[in-house]
Amino acid sequence: MEFSEHIKTANVEDVVLRQPLHPPGRGTLCITGHHLLFSDREEGSCRQVLLLLRNIDAIEKSVENLLTCSGLFSNAGLSQRLSGSSGTITIKCKDLRVLQLDIPGMEECLNIARSIETLSCLDSMSELYPFFYRPSSASLRDQWGLSSLERHYSQMKELHDRWRLSTVNRDFSVCPSYPQAVIVPKSTDDDMLEKVAKFRQGGRFPVLCYYHKKNGMVIMRSSQPLTGANRKHCREDEQLLQAVIDGSDKGYIIDTRSSQQALQARMTGGGLESKSCYSSWKRLQRQMERGKALQESLIKLVEACGEESNNMDRWLSKLENSKWLSHVQTALSTAGLLAECVERDGHSVLVHGSEGTDSTLLISTLAQLIMDPSCRTLEGFLTLLEREWVQAGHPFQQRCAHSAHSHARLQQESPVFLLLLDCVWQLWRQFPLALGFSEALLLRLATEAYASDYGTFLGNNQQERCALGVKENTHCLFQALLRPRERDCYSNPLYEHTELAIWPSVYPQSLQLWRGFFLRWTPQTHHLEEAQEEIRNMVIEWGKLALSSCPASTRRSEDVQNM
Repeated sequence: MEFSEHIKTANVEDVVLRQPLHPPGRGTLCITGHHLLFSDREEGSCRQVLLLLRNIDAIEKSVENLLTCSGLFSNAGLSQRLSGSSGTITIKCKDLRVLQLDIPGMEECLNIARSIETLSCLDSMSELYPFFYRPSSASLRDQWGLSSLERHYSQMKELHDRWRLSTVNRDFSVCPSYPQAVIVPKSTDDDMLEKVAKFRQGGRFPVLCYYHKKNGMVIMRSSQPLTGANRKHCREDEQLLQAVIDGSDKGYIIDTRSSQQALQARMTGGGLESKSCYSSWKRLQRQMERGKALQESLIKLVEACGEESNNMDRWLSKLENSKWLSHVQTALSTAGLLAECVERDGHSVLVHGSEGTDSTLLISTLAQLIMDPSCRTLEGFLTLLEREWVQAGHPFQQRCAHSAHSHARLQQESPVFLLLLDCVWQLWRQFPLALGFSEALLLRLATEAYASDYGTFLGNNQQERCALGVKENTHCLFQALLRPRERDCYSNPLYEHTELAIWPSVYPQSLQLWRGFFLRWTPQTHHLEEAQEEIRNMVIEWGKLALSSCPASTRRSEDVQNM
């Protein structure tokens, strides 16, 4: 497709831009296949605003209604009348920014609006900006990604006695949403895995996602079993799960649906593990909202945060009605339960909901953050996201198609990844020394998941990314975030390594609205961010000063101890 086909007006002069935290500016607006570019032309200003069109969630047009004008216009007269008019485009972004463009000339305004509507919703993934982005600081020949299941398995020597790396899904035929390699019990062969895959929704058979070094217990994840109304069972599935807890008295199954939802799923071919067939496993039901309910919760919260009323009762009522903080509480509570089963009770756990691509990944990720200090460093956290979300098949393209402003009918959108980042922020706030990354990283990831220069979050699974040639033709976000300049920006200068688990408080008084994201474009939050950045810089400078004043002999002694 030629992008020029959708651009009737490429640039307009004398446009007024109004955006949060900045005074209005007058200048030139340009539109390309992937960006809006505004250049301030006022004297003494060199401000430029570059907006990725994919970041636009919705637009609203406001132009003069010609039908109310008296008289009829000839073609020439109509053209002259249009050019003398003006229009306003309100742009609502997926990162919650709201911009306003005052454009002279109604025809130009309508042309720009049509171009934005078309180019912000391109259907073909190969036409998206990551396939055109070529930063000077990186090469397409650079390593793509931080780790792989093969490398992860080779580094975990403790796994090799009882677990193996299977490539049964090498061509994605067994499970389209799984990576090509998975870790499974050594006693299960590939023929057995194929039979189990047919018994699990979408082929997502139980695979290992975490090994707890302290006691050898594991977290497995999968989708729901397809027992159906006839209560079918699969002997191979039962044997696989028995192999997981071999030598242990029992394991836990955490189902992220209510008991009623799980029973209702039988009517549509789904179901749950029966006590008679899985006698060594104890099932725990923990209902977590997903899909439409979660998306509507986000929409209500964003509406509340955009409310200009000063009425406290109204604000608190809208915040409560959104139920967003209740979803945060449920996610942290369920993750805490999972971590407690593994860390404190010493039992392995299987986690699943229906599809196993949303709430399952959410609580397994949070549980690993709670228990495993290696996941709390900057690189460790990004590696965890790559393994548990990108490689594990979270459908980013579907879930992040729209944010909170879109007028489009809801389809498969759901802010599960944003909910994860909010939960991580709650951990970061409660344990400011335990996480090696900053809030800025979480904000960056929240933006990139919805609209990005990088290919990391493209597609819905590894199969789609392989078909598109994402690794060969785009750049990796996680690699970019670990370059020296970005690493300095996204690291936590107060970080102190601890081997202890970090147990979050889920009391209502302990949970707060993530102001840095949901109120990020308000002056109050902006001033707070400036103060926090100043404190951060002071801490960094103090650290450098303390290091430079440390006697050389002491530093040499510490270096020897660290070797």
